[in-house]
Amino acid sequence: MLTLDEAFRKFKSRLELNEKETTNASNRQQEVRDYLDTKFKIDRSFLTGSYARWTKTKPLKDVDIFFVMKASENHYVSKAPSVILTDFHDALVQKYGDRARKQNRSINVDFGVKADSEDNTDYRVISVDIVPAFDQGSDFQIPDNELGKWIGTNPKIHADKAVAAHQAYSNEWKGLVRMVKYWNNNPKHGDKPIKPSFLIEVMAMQCLHGGWGGAFDREMQGFFATLADRIFDEWPDPAGLGPAISDGMNHARKQRAQTLLKTAEREATLAINLARQGRNGEALRAWRELFGPKFPLS
Repeated sequence: MLTLDEAFRKFKSRLELNEKETTNASNRQQEVRDYLDTKFKIDRSFLTGSYARWTKTKPLKDVDIFFVMKASENHYVSKAPSVILTDFHDALVQKYGDRARKQNRSINVDFGVKADSEDNTDYRVISVDIVPAFDQGSDFQIPDNELGKWIGTNPKIHADKAVAAHQAYSNEWKGLVRMVKYWNNNPKHGDKPIKPSFLIEVMAMQCLHGGWGGAFDREMQGFFATLADRIFDEWPDPAGLGPAISDGMNHARKQRAQTLLKTAEREATLAINLARQGRNGEALRAWRELFGPKFPLS
């Protein structure tokens, strides 16, 4: 039977992207790029967000692709964000039909890939989020339809801060973040408790502190507890450019998230106590119930 440490390390490995998935993501980026090049003047595109930061969890979906527009498209920046989002959406509907869905800052394109009961997708990307962007010095401007204005962002700063946090935590930080993101995606919650999932990363930069303690079960118990305690805090954009990341959740959503995070902490405590009593198999099943099917039993 797996030890708890072996189970968590196997779980961590299962959540990491592999070569087949990165190849499929790259192919999807090129597919969308080839099409959008026929509709807009695009300077360059790149995969970004949690995918680029290596904090994306399984199954692989909503992969961010920045489409940086050429200067000749700058007329969009003087218009409401809804204009470019509508134009991108209308163009993508021509190719993907109702699988293209307009969001607050992007267009989501679903490729019709479904995860099986073990959250496997045969290494295929389920969906991508297409983000129109414009250069602004070394930063970018992207549309925010909810705020009704263009906002600043810088994926490189986000990535650099994630790398620094990972290194400061004995290179275990990203694995712990992916685990909580996987918990956050568990269908048993219905809607995700924490939105956007980037908020988990932003909170983890402060909530995971003091250095790696050496035990995944204790780390996860403490992580859930601290997230619950601090979910009502304001969490600014790490790049210092856009609105606070925590602005994506209202009071009711934060209250719900806190309740579910406290439940996760209690479930982690139960699993730890089972292991302490020598009931390792039951402890593994308890962790699997908490996280979902990617957590191994053998």
